[in-house]
Amino acid sequence: MSLAAVVIGRNEGARLLTCLDALQGRIEQLLYVDSGSTDGSAEAARARGAKVIDLDLSIPFTAARARNAGLAVLDEDVRYVQFLDGDCEIREGWIETAQAFLDASPEIAVVCGRRRERHPEASLYNRLIDREWDTPVGPAKACGGDALMRVAALRDVGGYRDNLIAGEEPELCVRLRANGWQVHRLEAEMTWHDADIKRFSQWWQRSKRTGHAFAEGAHLHGAAPERHWVKETRRALIWGAGLPLLILLLGLLITPWAWLLALIYPLQILRLTPQGGLPWAFFTTLAKFAEAQGALGFYLRRRPTRIIEYK
Repeated sequence: MSLAAVVIGRNEGARLLTCLDALQGRIEQLLYVDSGSTDGSAEAARARGAKVIDLDLSIPFTAARARNAGLAVLDEDVRYVQFLDGDCEIREGWIETAQAFLDASPEIAVVCGRRRERHPEASLYNRLIDREWDTPVGPAKACGGDALMRVAALRDVGGYRDNLIAGEEPELCVRLRANGWQVHRLEAEMTWHDADIKRFSQWWQRSKRTGHAFAEGAHLHGAAPERHWVKETRRALIWGAGLPLLILLLGLLITPWAWLLALIYPLQILRLTPQGGLPWAFFTTLAKFAEAQGALGFYLRRRPTRIIEYK
């Protein structure tokens, strides 16, 4: 046996069925790890021939823990594992393309491709996320939740870090690269993703989770030479917390003219607009406040916490 898939999810409903159906006939072992679904997801997965692992409800859920649970029960002769979130659908030809690439590249541990939003027209937030997935092709520092991975490489570094509530794939890739493995992104269609974000509050929670991931990633691997997510954390804290606090203090304690310093935010939006348009520039700037909230939440707790959900 050479290829398996580990799908993780909780209450994904019809999206999970689409995900599992798209894998039929393309892999040799199908595992679904369920994080306490109440919509019948586990039963539906079993009906489609998947081996289902139900996570222990007494331990806080994380995507990392779910993926490790799937990794732990793979058949011994599986060489490659395709990880998928339950709200994603594998694209035609991806498995074959990615497997051939790993077969020809023994130094590569992880290969990923193009992830697309299924319904970018449904909301501005979906369109922003669709743009977020469009990262450079070639050697990469990290992958996302959907990727084909070499099982031997995963076991070489001990798999995912169970207690991370976000940013588990980039953290894994840091350790893989430190052990001499490489990560690569292909110019190939990999998955459809359904973010299904239609409310500002969902987008804010997702951005907050990103800030938490930045801070925890920098805490774990921020030392030289990696400097993992140090720049991203610093940027979030400066723009989302430091500057607002400075402007507030100067405006209240020194001079009302200091409130004019708040113009730095619309100026930042104008500076970013040529790179991706006005909506993208506006939400990229606004996201720094949510990211700062997530980062500060990590620094205040410094212990495992509940996942930050947006669905």
